[in-house]
Amino acid sequence: MTAQPEVRFDALDDTDPTLSPDDYKAVFRGHPAGVAVVALHDEATGRPVGFTATSVISVSAEPPLLAFSLAATSSSWAAVQRARTLTFSFLAHHQDDVSARFATSGIDRFAAGGWSVLPTGEPVIDGALSWVRGRILQRVPVGSSFLVSVEALSSSVRRPTECAHRDGLDTPSPLVYHDRTYHRLGDHSAL
Repeated sequence: MTAQPEVRFDALDDTDPTLSPDDYKAVFRGHPAGVAVVALHDEATGRPVGFTATSVISVSAEPPLLAFSLAATSSSWAAVQRARTLTFSFLAHHQDDVSARFATSGIDRFAAGGWSVLPTGEPVIDGALSWVRGRILQRVPVGSSFLVSVEALSSSVRRPTECAHRDGLDTPSPLVYHDRTYHRLGDHSAL
């Protein structure tokens, strides 16, 4: 058995300055992120719930864990708080309209269609590059948000030929969000 690394947290001195919310946001506007739609079936309402997330991260491959953050004030929080399972649909470069729709408040985000239901009941976005279905393990309050950890149970990854689109790309290209603008990765951006 291997020893676990020691985790140490140093207490901050009360006189240490903190970063302003605007300065913090400026840092992350310069950090590109993949775009996913997190979705679930809300048993309390009988309706699907979903939202755009650029905070999805891979945590561990063994066991397969991922996580995302969600503001406590989000209209989706109550449903996420009740949910046992959910899905992550990782969007393709041509799905910026889907991302914008699932980021818009006060609308039925599913009304325009473009989604399917898994046999287990959770919604996934049609045309996404991949999806992961997972079981929620933890909801940890952190600042004004919750960090939600999820164990991956199943997934689907589209073959490159399935992802070719109107732009003539031969390989799948993820939707990326950077500095308040959508982008795509491809041969043109490779170093």
